[in-house]
Amino acid sequence: MRKPETPDWVKNAVFYQIFPDRFARSRRVNHPASLHFKPWGSPPAEQGYQGGDLLGVVDRLDHLQQLGVTALYLNPIFSSASNHRYHTFDYFQVDPLLGGNDALRELIDVVHAKGMKIVLDGVFNHASRGFWPFHHILENGPTSPYIDWFVVQKWPLNPYPRAASEPLNYEAWWNLPALPRLNTRNPDVQEYIFSVATHWLEFGIDGWRLDVPAEIDDDDFWRTFRKRVRAVNPEAYICGEIWEDARRWLQGDQFDAVMNYIFTWAALSFCGADTLRPDYKRNHLSLEPRDAPAFAEAIDEMHGLYDWEINHAQLNLIGSHDMARPLWIVGDDHSAIRLAAFLQMTMPGAPCIYYGDEIGLSAGDDPHCREAFPWDDHKRWRRDILEAYTRLIALRHAWPVLRTGSFEPVLSSGRVYGFRRRLDGVEALVFINTGRDAVAIELPLDNRTPVRYATAWPAGGKDVVVDSPRGALTVKLLARDGTVLIASQGLPRPDSISGGMR
Repeated sequence: MRKPETPDWVKNAVFYQIFPDRFARSRRVNHPASLHFKPWGSPPAEQGYQGGDLLGVVDRLDHLQQLGVTALYLNPIFSSASNHRYHTFDYFQVDPLLGGNDALRELIDVVHAKGMKIVLDGVFNHASRGFWPFHHILENGPTSPYIDWFVVQKWPLNPYPRAASEPLNYEAWWNLPALPRLNTRNPDVQEYIFSVATHWLEFGIDGWRLDVPAEIDDDDFWRTFRKRVRAVNPEAYICGEIWEDARRWLQGDQFDAVMNYIFTWAALSFCGADTLRPDYKRNHLSLEPRDAPAFAEAIDEMHGLYDWEINHAQLNLIGSHDMARPLWIVGDDHSAIRLAAFLQMTMPGAPCIYYGDEIGLSAGDDPHCREAFPWDDHKRWRRDILEAYTRLIALRHAWPVLRTGSFEPVLSSGRVYGFRRRLDGVEALVFINTGRDAVAIELPLDNRTPVRYATAWPAGGKDVVVDSPRGALTVKLLARDGTVLIASQGLPRPDSISGGMR
């Protein structure tokens, strides 16, 4: 197997995930006068549509740029009869409720003009009852030419059962009648999916996040998908939704990366060890209190799964649309979220922020984690969390060594974890103290000549000099905070980074 190749822009990106119906509503989308949405901010458990759209994303790009975001990942945007749009019925049409294809055209153009990227959600394992080939077989039965686009078990099909015990007579994702599974063994279906992928890349998107790709259990399918995608855009990002060990798909011939939920549970378990909700359980999230040695073991195992080219392109997230809000998971402990963000912005992999996490939205599992962004209710904004995210993203942008430098763990004891990163003659030492008390650490170093480390985080921290006779670095770490020390020759300290996590 050849060495994996991943897009360089991803390794330097900070992603922001948007659930379109709940992010922002624009007055520039011309809906029919009789069309009515639920009031913005309605309880998400009520389902329905609150009217977020793609022009609303355009209108709020200033907020994202001030935060430091450089790439967008959008949940599904194609025509669908569900607010989350995982029930696709037209893969070549952006949902008119989101502004249609013209709104996506404007969003892509503005995003690219600002030097940002955009990745769409590809739902290719299943479609919906409204997908035209499925509707065709509902109307025509066994005589439909599209019969082999799905797996029909017997007739008649039962797409609207009145009871859960009634058989559907066709394969559906998790046996949900609204989600008939596509027969991806059919070459015509494969070609249709590949044509969807390449169409939107030609339209201008920069990659795909793939929904439940493991359920298309066909490596050759995904190898061909990669070849077709890369033929259109050699720098397109392909990221799969695989929650656990993904080595099968990350050998360099299928995906570039996966949504890194291993990082998610490791970071929340370490940073929120004191306040994790004991009653919250989520498949594939191993949430339990962890000290530094347990966190180090999880991170070492995670990094050991893949080539470093892959590790640098992993989508490192703390929250998503498929889990409870991270602040809720850690019992509304703000410091735990700030610490988790610190790890996100200093470790290998592309950080991804789920919309609203940067202002401290707090809620349980789907649908509660999909509420409308409270743009006009600033009392709900946790300013300390927003400021921490903003400063930490600026720190990551300021020092390339924190984005693509090598990674070497150097310390794991009690509640303190530390690692070294190196790139082009620049060295960064990163420490995190998740304990409730300040601690002093001493780190032996091989280099016994005097070395001065500039404190890049927290701002105002004193520079540190290696005690050359003993070859040791002594650092005092604040409680519930991180420290970043930079050793370099002739590089100025960026003035744009200010404050710590207080």
